[in-house]
Amino acid sequence: MNDTTAEIILAEPRGFCAGVDRAIEIVERALLKFGAPIYVRHEIVHNTFVVNDLKSKGAIFIEDLADVPPGSTLVFSAHGVSKAVQQEAQARGFDIFDATCPLVTKVHVEVAKLAKEGYEFIMIGHKGHPEVEGTMGQLESGIHLVEDVQDVARVQPAQTERLAVVTQTTLSVDDASAISAAVRRRFPSVREPKQQDICYATQNRQDAVKLMSSQVDVVIVVGSPTSSNSNRLAELARKLGVESYMVDSADEVQPQWLEGRTRVGLTAGASAPEVLVRAVIDRIRSFGAVSVRKMDGVQETVKFPLPKGLRIPEGAQPHQGVDLHAHGDDGLQEQEPKA
Repeated sequence: MNDTTAEIILAEPRGFCAGVDRAIEIVERALLKFGAPIYVRHEIVHNTFVVNDLKSKGAIFIEDLADVPPGSTLVFSAHGVSKAVQQEAQARGFDIFDATCPLVTKVHVEVAKLAKEGYEFIMIGHKGHPEVEGTMGQLESGIHLVEDVQDVARVQPAQTERLAVVTQTTLSVDDASAISAAVRRRFPSVREPKQQDICYATQNRQDAVKLMSSQVDVVIVVGSPTSSNSNRLAELARKLGVESYMVDSADEVQPQWLEGRTRVGLTAGASAPEVLVRAVIDRIRSFGAVSVRKMDGVQETVKFPLPKGLRIPEGAQPHQGVDLHAHGDDGLQEQEPKA
């Protein structure tokens, strides 16, 4: 890295989306109102730092509802859950708060509505991802997963007169488009969503990487390995011919990645907090970068309402810890290269 010209270019938008912000706030408010522990089925969002911070405040993350004591408060993660999990949680008598992203819930509602009309479904998504398990688990049968174009040729719905396609919300926009096209070729009468299922935040972050990639020598994505949308950002940069790395924390950034590079692109997945971006900037600066330039981009104003029953009692004090919701560019003063 040439310390006289090295520049960090920040993607915009990056980091938390409205669904992630809402999910984390639900856990934090439940902790304030009901006290620790609060049980959360699956990681509330796929980010190690966020999960560890909430653990330190009293959240307990579980996969099996049998691990939740009777009478406990339970939060469903942002990815959503199957009907079977919902029914088991209700049968066990937990006080339940659903942090499922409203854009995922929209897909669940569409599946339920069309299933009543006799539709089968093709779901485009990644096998084993909790969002996919939650959406496919809205029905006992009649929903078929395809992960790539090749899968489309193998899928065998029981009938094709009433067939609809739904999509995991955090996929690569380009990959999902190619798979959707393959579905249409095989099943020309397939019903598609009125609006695509891939969420606005996934689309916006991928568009920002496309714009940024032509201006940089290397791209660093802040995000955890389990984060689907973060992985898609790193993959997209590589497809555009730019070397790309994904990091869960600043100390994972290696100086050799930046050797001979004059412009470093930096973005963050929708579940990665801005505090991690700031830490990565500091680390890159320690290797010689002397300026930060923020790209122009879409300004996201979406905000989702919280569930009823989570009003914080008067006088309740916030838990000590990192402000996970902090975002914006305060403190990221643009610095000009040294003369």
